[in-house]
Amino acid sequence: MATAKQKSKVSRVMREHKEGKLASGSGKKVKSRKQAIAIAMSESGQSRKKKSGGTRTKSSSSRSKASGSGSKARTSRSKSKRAS
Repeated sequence: MATAKQKSKVSRVMREHKEGKLASGSGKKVKSRKQAIAIAMSESGQSRKKKSGGTRTKSSSSRSKASGSGSKARTSRSKSKRAS
């Protein structure tokens, strides 16, 4: 459940959105209500996921393998450019 401090933070952010003063991290004004809610939840600390019991998923290991092959492809391209 949200604490009083979190509720006040959400209401402040939503008020900024209503007045047209809420900006995203890049500095652009937020026009979407859903984006404003996401910002409010993030700033108040309500959007953070709870840590689970240390189980690894297959997707995290496949990402590391995919990134490794991509770096090799980049180095081989840079070598071919130097040769020509």
